[in-house]
Order: sequence, then structure tokens, then C-alpha cells
Amino acid sequence: MPEHWVIAAKKADFNEIAEHFGIDPVVARIMVNRGMTDPAEMETYLHGSEEDLNDPHLLKGVEDAARILGEKIRQGRQIRIIGDYDIDGIMATYILLKALQRVGAKADTVIPDRIRDGYGLNEHLVTQAAADGIDTILTCDNGISAASQIRLAKEQGMTVIVTDHHEVPSGPLPPADAIVNPKQPDCPYPFKGLCGAAVALKLAQVLYEQEGVPAEEADDFLAYAGFATVGDVMDLIGENRVLVKLALARLHRTSNKGLRALILQKNLKPEEITCYHIGFVLGPCLNASGRLETAQLSLKLLLCEDPVQAAVLAQEVVELNESRKQMTELAVREAVQIIEREGYDRDRVMVLFLPDCHESLAGIVAGRLRETYYRPVFVVTRGEDGCKGSARSIAAYSMYEEMCRVSDLFTQFGGHPMAAGFSLQEEDIDRLRIRLNELTTLTEDDLQPKVVIDVPMPIGYIRPDLIRQLKLLEPFGKGNEKPVFADRDLEILSLRVLGKEGRVIRMRLRSPSGTTLDAVYFGDVENLRLSLEQKYDILTADDTVRGRCTHHAALHFTYYPEIDSYYDEPRIQLKITGFRG
Repeated sequence: MPEHWVIAAKKADFNEIAEHFGIDPVVARIMVNRGMTDPAEMETYLHGSEEDLNDPHLLKGVEDAARILGEKIRQGRQIRIIGDYDIDGIMATYILLKALQRVGAKADTVIPDRIRDGYGLNEHLVTQAAADGIDTILTCDNGISAASQIRLAKEQGMTVIVTDHHEVPSGPLPPADAIVNPKQPDCPYPFKGLCGAAVALKLAQVLYEQEGVPAEEADDFLAYAGFATVGDVMDLIGENRVLVKLALARLHRTSNKGLRALILQKNLKPEEITCYHIGFVLGPCLNASGRLETAQLSLKLLLCEDPVQAAVLAQEVVELNESRKQMTELAVREAVQIIEREGYDRDRVMVLFLPDCHESLAGIVAGRLRETYYRPVFVVTRGEDGCKGSARSIAAYSMYEEMCRVSDLFTQFGGHPMAAGFSLQEEDIDRLRIRLNELTTLTEDDLQPKVVIDVPMPIGYIRPDLIRQLKLLEPFGKGNEKPVFADRDLEILSLRVLGKEGRVIRMRLRSPSGTTLDAVYFGDVENLRLSLEQKYDILTADDTVRGRCTHHAALHFTYYPEIDSYYDEPRIQLKITGFRG
């Protein structure tokens, strides 16, 4: 898919900012590109610490929640934590369970089954809690939309405390005894983008303070709240960014036997963990149990105190994730065959029916197809009660708004601009595809991926000190993406294709001014070959990708500079992210 490159053009006195903070003007420019203009905001961005985290007491309802829990603990009442089956819900459940156990509560946990129970609190879970003699239900990462279920719990004589971070539905709030959610009306908490586990952390902090537990003990939960912030793909801005920075430092020395076993299973070391590993290596393993079996398995791993048992559980979640990946690959392959056979790649909005795809994988498959074809994708699977699906979108298409325009076709749906879930009758799938495409205003330009270049920087400008300063911008993730640099007309002096699947391309590049640097590209060599063929010819392209670099072929490259420590003497290396003629 050809990319459209644009250069970020925000203006400021980069040299003055650089001088004020003692940084390179390139770093100053990147901060301005991220929308920062206030020096105090820049200071927190560069050097944020625990002191920059907001006071948990500012959360509306948190003191009421802690007070009620304290009363229940002293009365010896049974408390049930009801979480969610994704990383955020698992981590939030872990935080609340450990916190309640620390202050002497009688507490247990239930994480809904993705397929049997669906998301969040439901009537079955409420009636089961009543049958089990539960006095108090404490939700985490869910509950703000469960008005009827909470009403049922109250009718059964139970106390209900909601901790959540999702958008508050219009109308009256659920009739819970306490609600802790930064997005609820009149909540003075200054940062609204917390994940569910971070909200659980804030409650734990207030509860510990109330019950006389040293505050530093609650700080142990920072690692889990930060892990969930990355795993739930929250924006890494403001307090979230500080939270994740603190979390990574704690994960590097974690004593949690389950996490250490999982890290070891993935052939990593705790001190190596980055946001990338949370989002793409460790997190998917914890998520896989909730997709294919039960998220209680991942919670059991986090709670495990026996290193031998932890190793067994870690291997189990890793194997589940491998199964999930294989199932995903099969589903993606089937989807591509359908797209090519039916000509769905001509549709501006793709709607695909994959009846045999596991319903928990529909969102992953939709995301993969969205990346490949760069257009909104709806993937529908056949379930026990009709059809269910997930959708993933692109920047120019507000998924939820467009679904509202065809709401009569859904039996249920919900979501936000970039993703959604839904259910419908099988006979309405073709109707959905036709109507979404008839109604869409997407243009050809909308369907071309755009890459925003932060700094068009000649590779001759790169110095080790600049690379070290770029680390001040970490952690990278949603809302704080890794900066994109670019240089023009870099000649390919040498090229080798490596790796078992041939998806590691090592090159030596030379700039027009004579700077030569090593570079690595992780991806399909065919993409590189096509760019060379489009600019030159088939012979030049074929020779170059086979390592016969005698044609002086050059391309424009986007990249990120790194230090390659593989050699005895570390050297600068470019990590290539894109190219064009």
C-alpha cells in the first residue's frame, strides 16, 4: 500500500526551547509536534516523576468506596471482585484482590467468560453472587453501563461499588453505593484517560491510607497499572506517560513470580522490558487465556507464589497465545482468499463473513486486514445465538457514527471511532456490506495511509548523544508514537536478506553528502523490490534485493536512529520504517 508522506509543520523557536531544557533542537521540535507549548508540560514530559501523579482523593466517589470497604472488612462481610477478561481487567482484579487481602478483607474474584457471559456484570453473575452469600460486589474495568444488573443486585440486598474508566452512558448513573470513574459528571480528577487498573490503583492507595498501611506498599501496584495502560492501548500522554515510565522501572526488578516466569518463557530478561514487549509479547499471552479459555488462568499466574507452578502456568498461557496466533493466521489467510475471489478489495468498507473464525479473534483479524488494505473492516463470525463481529477503522472513518446510520441491521452494537463490536442476523450480512458502501463518503485519498515525518533529518546529523536524548521521549505508544525521521536519496551500497522467513533486511546506506550507516528493515523484501522497480526497472530491483548493488540505486527512507550494541564497539544503526522512490 503506497504511503503519503507529510512533514509536521508546527512552528516554534526550537533553539530557544532546546537551550532552556539543555536538549537538542531536534528533541524540542518533536515535543512541539506532540502539541506541547507550555514549559511546565514539557518539563513533566521530559522528567516526570511520582510527584507528578495526581492525588487519588480527587477521584469522585473514591473516599466513599474506601469507607464502605472498610466497614465491610470490619463486619467480616464477603466481597466479590468482578473484573474483565482482557489485560486491563485482569490487572485491575489483581490489584484490588491483593489490596483487599492486605487489609484483612474476605474477598474472592470472578472474571466473566468472554463467550458465555460477555463483557462486564450480567444478571447471571449477580444471581450467582447472591447464591454464594456475597455481601458486596466490587467491579473493576466495568460496571458503569450495568444499571439494570446493579439494580438487581440491590434488590437482592447486596452493596455494589463500581470502579471503571469507560464512557458514562447518557441518563442517570447506575444505582451503585459508590462509583469511581474519572469520566463521571462533576468528577474533579484532572486526568480523564486512566485505564481500569489505574483507577483500581487509586482506590487501593486511598484504602491503604484509611486502614493505616504504609503508602509505599500501594506503590507496588504501579507496575500492574502501567502494564495495563499499555496493554489496553491507552494514550501515553499526561499522567499515563508518567505512570508507564514508573511501571517499567518497577517491572525491570519485579519480584512477581508469575510475571518473571512469563518473561523467562519469552526468552527475555526483566530489565529488558519495554512498552513493545508489554503490547506485543507479554500482553497477548495474558489476553490469550481470556480469548480461548478463561482469564482466571492469567490471574492465577500473577497470584502464583511457587516458582515451579508459575513456570507451568506461564508455559500454558504462552502455548495458548501460540494457538491464538495460528488460528488468527488461518483466519486471515481465509479472509484474503475471500477478498480476492469476491473482489471485496474494490469496496471502500470491507464486510467479511468468516463463520468458522473464533469470535474472540474477529477484532484481531479485522485489525490485520485493516493494516493490509487500509480501509475499515468488519469481520463477522457465526456464534451460538446468531452472528457476532468486530470492526476496526481508519482515521477518516468514524466507525461508531457510521454504524449508527445502519443501526436497524444490528441486534446490538457499540464502540468508538476506531473500533466496535456488534451482533446481527446472518441474512443481514450482505445487506450491511451494501449499505455501508452506499453511504460512505470515503475518498481515494482517505484510503491512502499517511505517514507524518517529525524531522526531515540528514543521516549525517545523527550523533550518539542525540540518540541518548531521544530516550527522554520514551515510553512510546499510542498518543506518544515513536518519532519518524526521513532522509532523501540514500544509496543502497549492500543488502542481505536474513531470518528464517526472510523478513530481516540488512543494508549499508550512503547519503549524498557521503555519510554511510548500517540499516535494518523488518518486513517483506518484496515491498522494497517494488519500490526499486517503480523508480528504476525490474533488473535493477532484482539485482539489488539479491545483493548485487552495482546500479547505485537510491530511495528516500523514513527511519529511527538506534545504537547497535551487537558489535564490540557499539555503532549507529538506522531502523528503517518506510521507503519510496
